[in-house]
Amino acid sequence: MTVNSQFHPVGGVVLMTAGGALANIMANGLADRLGPITVIEEAPETKAEIIRRRVRLQGWTTALGQVAFGLAQRLLWPNSDRIRAVWSAHGLDPSPARGLVVHRVASVNAPECRALLAKLAPDVVAVYGTRLLKPATLQVVTAPFINYHAGINPKYRGQHPGYWALAEGDKENAGVTIHLVDAGVDTGLVLYQARVAFAPQDTIASYQHVQAAHALPLFARAIDDARAGRLSPARVDLPSRQYFPPTLWRYLATGVMRGVW
Repeated sequence: MTVNSQFHPVGGVVLMTAGGALANIMANGLADRLGPITVIEEAPETKAEIIRRRVRLQGWTTALGQVAFGLAQRLLWPNSDRIRAVWSAHGLDPSPARGLVVHRVASVNAPECRALLAKLAPDVVAVYGTRLLKPATLQVVTAPFINYHAGINPKYRGQHPGYWALAEGDKENAGVTIHLVDAGVDTGLVLYQARVAFAPQDTIASYQHVQAAHALPLFARAIDDARAGRLSPARVDLPSRQYFPPTLWRYLATGVMRGVW
């Protein structure tokens, strides 16, 4: 475990992430709104681990199609100019967490992370982009675990939910959800939701950056609610489905037929 400071505050807000630009945006944005927070950053899953899980859940053909999409998207359609424009327009900061305590662990479910959570004894645990939290991790502290999901739950659970809402012709349900964490995949009771409209130049590479700008105030509000003891979780009456990354051929077909990229 590595830490960028020797200071170990007890209580307050812990943010659990898997690193990267969007996680940094969450950390910096929450700190701007709430004051200093502590970050626990897990190491990303390896490509082999991701592929094995997708093969187990969806089979080799789909898993390889998803890998092909991921490579093509990063190399051919990164939409970097649009992403930087979104950062600038909304004051999003993707740089490494500014002046925050960052603990790096192998996994949010590792014994070292559970011991760290117990030591920090946070009032609230915020979650963004990590592995699925196991019950043993959720039970380490009595604090509520609150997740930001870049989609409207429960209709668009899982990965790339903004893209899938558009791909399904359901732009009215493209948005963001702040919810309590339970043992399922984005199945916890909802705290806040907001619908999000995208610009014509947005693509699957930029949707989540636009969504982050809308989610940050709601994420901070939910954390404030938790600290003040005024959480009001609710069940949303929508169909429930878990989504995964598109295959390359599905992505291209949807782009050509629906203009959704």
